[in-house]
Amino acid sequence: MTLNPQAERILDSLKSPSKAQMKEALASLNMSVATLEPVLKPASGKPYYRKLLYKSEDVELLVMNWSDLECAPHDHGDSHGWIQVLNGTSVNAVYEVNGNSLPKELFKEYHHQGKFFYAPQKGVHKMQADGAEGLVTLHLYSPPINGMKVYDLEKCAACVVSDDCGAWWPVESHQKLKEIQLSKQEDGSHAS
Repeated sequence: MTLNPQAERILDSLKSPSKAQMKEALASLNMSVATLEPVLKPASGKPYYRKLLYKSEDVELLVMNWSDLECAPHDHGDSHGWIQVLNGTSVNAVYEVNGNSLPKELFKEYHHQGKFFYAPQKGVHKMQADGAEGLVTLHLYSPPINGMKVYDLEKCAACVVSDDCGAWWPVESHQKLKEIQLSKQEDGSHAS
């Protein structure tokens, strides 16, 4: 799929964009599930199928088609961005992380079709579809995601994943760039 010229112009104009500029750009793209239907594929045993729609030095735009599985808690490396719910309802759990301690869930929020929500730099969250309505989300990040950290709460570990891995524990060894053992202590100190 190629973006229409207006969408490309909007995204091309983003140079180290602010939080407000990114939200305005995402809203002005006027994307819908109908226009993205040709690129949406089943998640095939993963929490979502993702398709990169646009990438420059400053931003990347992705669409995600969700299954009934939740993704793992994760951050977006040094990126921040906006997520737009194009269809369905997203359950977004937000976590607090102190140093190398296990992430602690703070709250869950529900985002319905048409809603935009912000993913701050180094913010940790996990998402999943609420119900069988066919959750589809559009994501605009700046800079393009690199060094995403995915958490496995049962293994008490985190992993920096390659750019071709989503927000789940990698199954391919080349997708594991760095594995980190976490502490179960909430104060962030290491167990002896």
